[in-house]
Formats: sequence, C-alpha cells, structure tokens
Amino acid sequence: MPEFDVGAWRARVDAALAAALPAAAASPQRLHAAMRHAALDGGKRMRPLLVYATGTAFDANPAHLDAPAMAVELIHAYSLVHDDLPAMDDDALRRGKPTVHVAFDEATAILAGDALQSLAFDLLAHAPIPAEARVAMLAELARAAGADGMCGGQALDIDATGGAPIGIDALQRLHAMKTGALLRASVRLGAIAAGADAETRARLDTFADALGLAFQVRDDLLDVEGDSASLGKTAGKDAAQNKATFPALLGLDATRARLATLADAMRDALAPFGARTDALAALGRAAVDRTH
Repeated sequence: MPEFDVGAWRARVDAALAAALPAAAASPQRLHAAMRHAALDGGKRMRPLLVYATGTAFDANPAHLDAPAMAVELIHAYSLVHDDLPAMDDDALRRGKPTVHVAFDEATAILAGDALQSLAFDLLAHAPIPAEARVAMLAELARAAGADGMCGGQALDIDATGGAPIGIDALQRLHAMKTGALLRASVRLGAIAAGADAETRARLDTFADALGLAFQVRDDLLDVEGDSASLGKTAGKDAAQNKATFPALLGLDATRARLATLADAMRDALAPFGARTDALAALGRAAVDRTH
C-alpha cells in the first residue's frame, strides 16, 4: 500500500514554489514581490495535494509529480489574483492577507497573474518527465484553465451575478468549469504521471467531479456561516453581490444534503481501489468538512 504524508507533500510543494518563483530582490522587484505574495504563505494547497495523492496511489515516480503540482497551484494562484480585482469580485482579503491589487496596485496584480500563469506552463514544459506525458499534462492543464474550464466558468459567474436567476443545472455547470475543472485536472495530472489505465482514469474522473462540486458547495455554505477571520477572505460577499449560490437556490438544509450526497459519491468512486487511495479519500473528506 502506498504511504502518504499530506504535511510532507505540502512542505514539498511550498519549498519547490519558493525556489521556482523569481527572487523578490531581482528586477523587476515589484512584479516579483507580487508573484511571491500571491503564491506563497497561505492556501490549502488542495490542487497540488491531489496531484501527489493520485500519483502516489498509482506508483508514479515522485520526481515526476513536483512540476505538475507546482503548475496547477500557480494557475490557481493567478486565477485568485485576477478574481479579486475590482473589475471582477473586488475583494480586499485573500488567504488572510491583503489581495495583490491592495498590497501593490491593480496594474501589478494583472501582470503578476499573467506571469504566474506563464511560469506554470514553463515549469511543466521543462519538467524531467517523459515527453509524451509532459505534452499530455500541458494539454490537460491548458484545457482546464481556458474557456472550456476555469475562465469560461468565471465568465458564466460574472453573467449570473446580479442578473436574472439561474437554475440548479446552470449553477452546477458554472462551478464544474470555474472550480471543478482545475481540481479534476489535478487528479488527471497525477494519473498521467502514473500511467494509469483508461478504466482507472474514468473512475478518478468520477471522484474528481464530485470533489469539485463538493468543494464549491462547501464554499457557498462557508460564505453564509463563516466569518472573515477564520475564512481568510471576506465573508458574506456572495449575498452582498447577489451571486448565484447553492444556498440561495436550494436553502441551507438542502445544500447540506447535497454536500452529503457528493461525499457519498466520492467514497463510492474510490471504493474499488481500496487502501491505496486513502490519501485521496482524506482530501475528499477535508473538502467537505473544512472550516475555511
């Protein structure tokens, strides 16, 4: 049975990111400092942990997991920098710190997000991974981050904010793209590194799809039930901006029930793998039970 240590994986990707990001003292200093502010010292690291957990479960070479783990976290970090801008969510707090445009300025925040995205693909393109797997990873991450994934989901979210109400199917599609696509890509990157077969990848997709939706359902609940200090970001923003959320459409009780159903779906998807996917199961439970 593969052994796992989530704390060690988190420390591993943190150290790798700190080494891969440009030094804050190097020119242009303001840009580099903003990149490091966005990507270091905070965050759950859920996406790189999914890369490590999947790859380890199916016997990937550990050295083949660092680059995709960093790449997916850098894409996530860039998306948060841009999401927080006044033109989008206009938020002042992220990961318990001032958002990048507040700590620096809007122009620097835009450039920092752009540079984080570029660095993600650069690291993956030059990773010590067999060429076929490396190209597959690049394609997977590009799809997940683009118009059919994260960016498209954000566009749908903007369209749904403050406008005509949308139904539950439209909301699920929105979040499958905005949040779920990058979480699913994280699992897929680990599976590619391990050379997992088609049947295994299909079952992992089922797990990842349920995880992505569960992550967002829990996020919506925390926005209602949490506070800014514990969340590390501004609580109550969804209602204030009249955003489409699961509690707004379903009510709190039905949203909690939906979260429980998704937890069951994750468990069922992983059941045939037995103990080898204990780390993935633990990350799924963490997504459902998290308080921030």
